[in-house]
Amino acid sequence: MFTGNGIKIFTGTSHPELAEIITRRLGVPLGKADVTKSGVGETHVFITESVREDDVYIINTGCGEINTALMEVCIMIHACKIASAKRITAVLPLYPYARQDKKDKSRAPITAKLVANMLQKSGCDHVITMDLHASQIQGFFDVPVDKWLYAEPSAIQYIRSNFDLSDIVIVSPDAGGAKRATSMADRLGVDFALFHKERKKANEVSRMVLVGHVKDKVAILVDDMADTCGTLCLAAQHLSEAGAAKVYAMVTHGILSGNALKNVEQSSLEKLIVTNTLPQAENVAKCSKIEVIDIGNVLAEVIRRSHYGESVSKLFDEVPY
Repeated sequence: MFTGNGIKIFTGTSHPELAEIITRRLGVPLGKADVTKSGVGETHVFITESVREDDVYIINTGCGEINTALMEVCIMIHACKIASAKRITAVLPLYPYARQDKKDKSRAPITAKLVANMLQKSGCDHVITMDLHASQIQGFFDVPVDKWLYAEPSAIQYIRSNFDLSDIVIVSPDAGGAKRATSMADRLGVDFALFHKERKKANEVSRMVLVGHVKDKVAILVDDMADTCGTLCLAAQHLSEAGAAKVYAMVTHGILSGNALKNVEQSSLEKLIVTNTLPQAENVAKCSKIEVIDIGNVLAEVIRRSHYGESVSKLFDEVPY
């Protein structure tokens, strides 16, 4: 039984709804903290309750005003550290700057590494995140990082509940996501296909080539994030042209920026299924094709197991109830 003794959970301003879901699942109150912004844009944080010798979890995700969200986490970690918290864990459902994970051109920064340094220097002892864009980001930290595909079991459960497995094929929209897609396909016992794509520039795809058979199948595109949805919508069009009966897309992080909602609405996608690692209420209201899977229970169980020193590896394969 989870008693909640010695644990405190705080949230920044980026996704308080998810923090409420997590604390409600755990049966503990959300920690009291005042997070405000001054007239010149400075973030002010005041922790209004004692955290001395407590196990502290700070929840904020990488969306909206992302620089503000990142500074909120760092300042809250620092505030708890100098207030004598026993251990501080940053819970970042979407890791900020995850796509800037390598030096891909001259004089380009590795900003994901900089974010790791900022969190550690602030006093972070542990990081919990979901579906990192690149696994090597774990190596940027000298503290434990729980980053495994916690969203995958939730996605598999959704597919088993809503589709006939004999009719589906799992499709990766690019070669980079092949490992994720093949893992899901193997666990479901279904076929797999992928696209080879060539980009003119970032966020703009010039050509996509389908590798695999999708004729008369229900194709499910899987990816870690959807930003402008250009790739997903183009992939859906190619799948329809290749004879797929229906096309769905499942992503962990529904960023949905720019014309993403318009692109999805006008595409051949039946649905775009996302998780609530980012706030989605506004997107659902604007686009009838968006459906949301709640992963708050998964993050709550990770926090519970982390607090009691239990293994979290069980969550790589099944959804907690």
